[in-house]
Amino acid sequence: MTEKAEAVLNHMATLDDSDLKGLDADALKLAEMGYKQDLARKYTVLSVLGVGFSLTNSWFGISAALVTGINSGGPVLIIYGIILIALVSVCVGISLSELASAYPNSGGQYFWTNELAPRRYANFASYLTGWFAWAGSIFTSASIALAVGSAGVGCWVLSHPDLLVVALSSNAGVVLTGCSTFKSWHVFVGYQVVNILAFFFNCYGRTLPLLGHISLWTSLISFFIILITVPAKAPTHQHAKFVFANFVNNTGWSQNGIAFIVGLINTNWAFACLDCATHLSEEIHHPEKMIPVAIMGTVAIGFFTSWTFSIAMFFSMTNVDDLSATSTGVPILALFYQALGSKSGAVALEALVMATGIFCLVSCHTWQSRLCWSFARDRGVPFSSYFAVVDRGTGVPIRAHFMSCIIVAIVGCLYLGSSTALGSVIAACIATLYISYSIPVVCLLIRGRNNIPHGPFWMGTLGLVSNIVLLVWTCFTLIMYSFPTLKPVEASNMNYVSAVYGVLILIIFLDWFIRGRHKYRGQAQRHDEVAIAVEQSGHGDAGYVVH
Repeated sequence: MTEKAEAVLNHMATLDDSDLKGLDADALKLAEMGYKQDLARKYTVLSVLGVGFSLTNSWFGISAALVTGINSGGPVLIIYGIILIALVSVCVGISLSELASAYPNSGGQYFWTNELAPRRYANFASYLTGWFAWAGSIFTSASIALAVGSAGVGCWVLSHPDLLVVALSSNAGVVLTGCSTFKSWHVFVGYQVVNILAFFFNCYGRTLPLLGHISLWTSLISFFIILITVPAKAPTHQHAKFVFANFVNNTGWSQNGIAFIVGLINTNWAFACLDCATHLSEEIHHPEKMIPVAIMGTVAIGFFTSWTFSIAMFFSMTNVDDLSATSTGVPILALFYQALGSKSGAVALEALVMATGIFCLVSCHTWQSRLCWSFARDRGVPFSSYFAVVDRGTGVPIRAHFMSCIIVAIVGCLYLGSSTALGSVIAACIATLYISYSIPVVCLLIRGRNNIPHGPFWMGTLGLVSNIVLLVWTCFTLIMYSFPTLKPVEASNMNYVSAVYGVLILIIFLDWFIRGRHKYRGQAQRHDEVAIAVEQSGHGDAGYVVH
């Protein structure tokens, strides 16, 4: 018998019938899956929605996407790209919600894959999914830290015009490199400061639900303040044709269609990370009902805020070229300055964007730590026994949290060597997450959608259509988001995202063959452990069921 089986057996053997009756249905269902209730169920649906929306935070994502979106499609890309990505995100949300409702577990997509895949391939498919999901969360944290760090430096540059700044295009957008007294390490320092700040916010479990509420309201209040202030103070307003029909192509691609497609990565980034809420399934009551509400609510609020924000900003814009060439490297900050005519006012509005971004990164740290911790429970990462621990004092998986943040900090060091390299890593966050969503969906379709126990959220035919859209879109992003964003292609603007995929896959396969295939705790082992524990504890009729 494995150590895990003995732990489950020993835990169950100490319970009598009255103890088992005292456990709520959520804990019992988790025990059926082969896991103990290690985390307190302290979240409400509103706080989970707060974490989920704060991470996706579409209007914040669009404000950062203006960096490259303004050159790769202009208003047309942003306005219609949001509609397209929102429709895709509805399908992604439905696909994730159905599985989260049927299998509520903090492991999310890697756990679903392990349950749904053919037994022969379940362990490797699950292992692969877990690595792609965790890597996607790390890359997302890096992208948010870079956006907030760059915004902070942009505010400093606007307030200190004596600094000479050159804006260079890269896969991550317009990034800052230094001339005179301004150096690239300024952005690097901002990146690391924001990463450290978000780390400390996640070190005490009892405050996290409150932070979820605060981050949600910070985002919405900041959104409405900017939405009202910028159009009201703008000296002139653009006509509707500019907002809804003005296409800008400064990419070097002769085909506007290609320019639009490669620019979609910006709006797509604003709707990424929809799986965040699923990794809080063991920290909320009735997750089979509440998690789908949080996921679909995130998409709905994200579309409303991002679309109205974009329309308001484009109507308030004075000169597109000035935004593209802004010395701050932050077009949304330049837009605020155009509208208000005041540096202090522009910095104040950008501070609201940065506050939203910081809470966005806090939610991202929550997400990546839960992914690392839950994956470590099943020995999916090296030194799993160390990272699969929930600290009793803080109530969070502090070791998994710390390691994830260290990796984010290391990824940020790429900026000192090459902003293009870091931009490619960040671009990989979208495709890696879509891959982690697609693998369990493929397994679901192979098994048959009606051959699994359905949860309360089940959409029937619409769910099938959503599954197909998700798979098609994943293939689309893998191919099209690998294209260079600028032509002519040079070493300084090349899209190295394919190399990022290659390095990630190499790491995954090396760990699998060296360690993972021998130690990974998969479907068969979990089910056997639960069966052993039920049989030997003598409580087979108390609600513990072997699937």
